Amino acid sequence: MLPLFKYHLRSIFIRWRSTVATILGLALVIAVFVLVQSLAVGIEKASANSGDPRNLLITRQGALAETTSVITREQFNIIRYLPGLAQDNAGQPLASADVLLIINLPRREATGNANVMLRGVAPAGRALRPQVTLVEGRWFEPGRREAVASRRLAGRFANLQVGQKFKTGGVELTVVGLFDAARSAFDSELWIDADEARSAFDRPDYSSVLVRPENEAAAARIKAALEAERRLKVKAVREVDYYKEQTRTAGPIRWLGNGLAVVMSIGAMFAAMNTLYASVGARTREIGTLRVLGFRRRSILLGFLLEGGLLAGFGGALGCVFALPMHGYSTGTLGWETFSEIVFDFQITPILAAQAVAFAIVVGLLGSFLPALRAARLPVIASLKSV
Repeated sequence: MLPLFKYHLRSIFIRWRSTVATILGLALVIAVFVLVQSLAVGIEKASANSGDPRNLLITRQGALAETTSVITREQFNIIRYLPGLAQDNAGQPLASADVLLIINLPRREATGNANVMLRGVAPAGRALRPQVTLVEGRWFEPGRREAVASRRLAGRFANLQVGQKFKTGGVELTVVGLFDAARSAFDSELWIDADEARSAFDRPDYSSVLVRPENEAAAARIKAALEAERRLKVKAVREVDYYKEQTRTAGPIRWLGNGLAVVMSIGAMFAAMNTLYASVGARTREIGTLRVLGFRRRSILLGFLLEGGLLAGFGGALGCVFALPMHGYSTGTLGWETFSEIVFDFQITPILAAQAVAFAIVVGLLGSFLPALRAARLPVIASLKSV
């Protein structure tokens, strides 16, 4: 098989025009496939990077997200004094009652409006979320109508730079700082004081409570106690597990990417098939010579399949290279869980690139099968007589 492999490899370079056309066609298909799939990967990574494994997130039973949950002030007072909670330097329990609100803000350059998540956090909220760090300005002070915005969100919406003001819910808030959330779900949020959010937006209750148990045993006890207390009617999950489940937005994007890939790959298969049919027609005498030299029909079939697979593999790798400049580029979309803006990055991972190349090879093999079968079935005498 080695001489046959060398023959097909040389044919790829000798017939470079058709080779380049086939590779470029497949490369464009794979580039689109990788870019769309990298959107879904970016959303999943943003959710996976969110939360602290030491924390428990407490919401109302039956609530699918924080935005649909209600925790009363009485419930919060019971939860925050449960035995087994860690304490800060002042001896206060590490528990933050949060208020989540959906507000509408204008985009930059007057390109329309979009919903944005506004989170009211208690003083302990920042300590419970160490991945959120202040990068410009200062943190808000309670009672002064101040907010802190995600730096990446400020790059997408108007009036969110330090010193600027925006109106929402009948109040005017001043942006006093920008934070970076290490590419987590918090990069899609604005933060203000929790009690100020309740007052400004006329919300009597909270949305969720975030707590940090002392250790794993304490976490298990707290979770069991909360679920057993019928008066509270709440549930507790690990914060990281909650955000991992909040990835339903990635599903439709993956389906879109797969659908586009299937439609475009059909065109790529016909293009590869057409190229290889022409190649078989141009190499009729060469195929006959190979048969005379002792190569069997199945060897001819495998040889042309190998040629198609090689072309497709090169095309898949080139498609990944075409898509690579978009890696890390920040964008946003509508989140199905909160119907607000989700900020995330294109994420082209090694696994995604490997899947794309494998997909390209499959497309190449399917497109090569019929031309390879025709080459293997050519009569030897008729092949040698062809001009």
